[in-house]
Amino acid sequence: RLTGGDPRLAALPGCPAPGAFLGLPVRVPQNLHGWMYCVRGPDAVPFSEEDERIAATLSAQLAVAYENLNLYQVVQRHAAQLQLEATARARADAALRESEHRLELARQVFDSTTESIMMTDAHANIVAVNPAFERITGYRENEVIGKNPRLLRSGRHDLAYFRKVWDSLLEHGQWRGEIWNRRKSGEIYPESLSISAIRDDMGGLTAYVSVSSDLSALKAAHHKLDFLSNHDSLTRLPNRSLLNDRLRQAIAAALEGGNLLAVLLFNVDRLARINDSLGHAAGDLLLRQVARRANALAGPTDTLARLSGDEFVLLLTRCTEIDDVIARARRLIDEIAQPVTIGGHDVVVTASVGISIFPRDGATPGDLLRGADVALAHAKEEGRNGLRFFKGEMNAHALRWLSLETHLRRAIARDELTLHYQPQVLHGDGRIVGIEALLRWHSPELGMVPPGDFIPLAEDAGLIHQIGEWVMRKACRQNKAWQDAGLLKVPISVNVSANQCSGGGLPALVREALDASGLEPRYLDIELTESVMMGDYAVAQAQLAELRSMGVSVSLDDFGTGYSSLGYLSRFSLDKLKIDQGFVRNITSDPRSAAIAQATIALAHGLSLGVVAEGVETFAERDYLAALGCAIMQGYLYSRPVPSDAMARLLADGYVAR
Repeated sequence: RLTGGDPRLAALPGCPAPGAFLGLPVRVPQNLHGWMYCVRGPDAVPFSEEDERIAATLSAQLAVAYENLNLYQVVQRHAAQLQLEATARARADAALRESEHRLELARQVFDSTTESIMMTDAHANIVAVNPAFERITGYRENEVIGKNPRLLRSGRHDLAYFRKVWDSLLEHGQWRGEIWNRRKSGEIYPESLSISAIRDDMGGLTAYVSVSSDLSALKAAHHKLDFLSNHDSLTRLPNRSLLNDRLRQAIAAALEGGNLLAVLLFNVDRLARINDSLGHAAGDLLLRQVARRANALAGPTDTLARLSGDEFVLLLTRCTEIDDVIARARRLIDEIAQPVTIGGHDVVVTASVGISIFPRDGATPGDLLRGADVALAHAKEEGRNGLRFFKGEMNAHALRWLSLETHLRRAIARDELTLHYQPQVLHGDGRIVGIEALLRWHSPELGMVPPGDFIPLAEDAGLIHQIGEWVMRKACRQNKAWQDAGLLKVPISVNVSANQCSGGGLPALVREALDASGLEPRYLDIELTESVMMGDYAVAQAQLAELRSMGVSVSLDDFGTGYSSLGYLSRFSLDKLKIDQGFVRNITSDPRSAAIAQATIALAHGLSLGVVAEGVETFAERDYLAALGCAIMQGYLYSRPVPSDAMARLLADGYVAR
């Protein structure tokens, strides 16, 4: 029986013709899942209603089973989807937690790192800084937010430097290097800096991040290490390594400048005895004191080094003559010989000095040090507390110098120094208008010693103050004595060295000499050399102003031979310029000397100063100077420097006829 079935099934190929056929739908009200067919053979009994009822029940149960299966599959799909979503949510939660963890780590690193971190926006406005930035720069965060990093600039780098930084950022996205910045306090400090440009996914610039480290401590440590590797730990003086480097530099400079170099190798005699008797701590204290004393004698370009033990080297770089070297070595020996108090004991030590000279004794540091070492050995063999040169002829010169110093000290004690006097004459009528007091030394053993020999020696030996005071008092007394005898009243000129002016005591000396002699200040003229102006300007200016206020006149001697400038002439209180005799001597034969003399005379007239030509020896020189406008002259043409009695006769006449 067909019940909604498909009768075509009865004719399927290969299938026997059915005798009975029953077809039922497998469905629920909403869905048709398929058909159920029941077939019997050709001779079978037809399906009954009971069969149909049973088949209908079975198809209904199959439909429910299909429906449950579909529902199960839907539930499975939903469950799988929920599982996927749960897994995705779990992963998202884990990623979020990881991101938050990393962000917290980044915040901790940002806050706790010792490196300074600064973030700016794309326009280089500061948007964030970390505590290390605040500690290193001294700026608080609220002081820099919104500001440009240029507030840290030290001024040590030019615009070209920063242009290279920006070029690197634009081209490579980063820059690394060392830079000097300025703290809020104004202190300049070095740092290692890294700047990175931050871009978004589209390549757009969003920010800059700079990370920097303060290099101050590192550089200080490197400097300390470099210092320790090149300096002696006890005295803090340069060691042998640094001395060799300084010697090489000094030799190169001397080759270019043509000056001498002197290597003074010296050691402390009998230091071992001090160590044995008072202990090594006392010996170390003595060595430090020797180093301080020797270093006080070193010029700004000289080098004092300790080689080892009690051995030192003083490198002199600005020597013009061997006499300079001898004088410095003698002062070194004398200074070291001064007593040192150690542990309540006054300890006196001596030093022996060996000297080599560049270029005469060698062209390398090794040559010069070896030569000085040989000379030092000779100095020790010959009695210590002395100096010896590497070359014998220099030893003879040194011995002559030391002998002359001994004689000069004896001459002061024996009153062997005298004054001679030379008149200054008005060219027009020969009238005497001034006198210059000139120092002379006639030694019973050495004969007449030229001033050019013993005056530099007196300055180097520290005797010039004593001699200068004697000259000042003697000249004032002599001029007052002439005036009291009714002779012509004219100023007397006294030469004063730069050393006498250095201490600021010149006005007091002049006042004391004037008061003691009774000479009126207007009859005293102080002659200074240009080197006075090159010393302590303020001290010199104050002293000259005080002398002028006392009524004493001031002349600038040997004008044109030194380094003074027109600015000095306008600022210093002067009354006269004296043309050096070197220009006068060549005035008729050397156009340069004539030009200098002419310029000096014109300058003096322009500044309303008097002018005196010294060293006039011929009529031709006199006439040439007179034609240039120089009215006052001094020299052998009028009179040699003469003793006081001969000068008295000239003053009695009042004129020198020429």
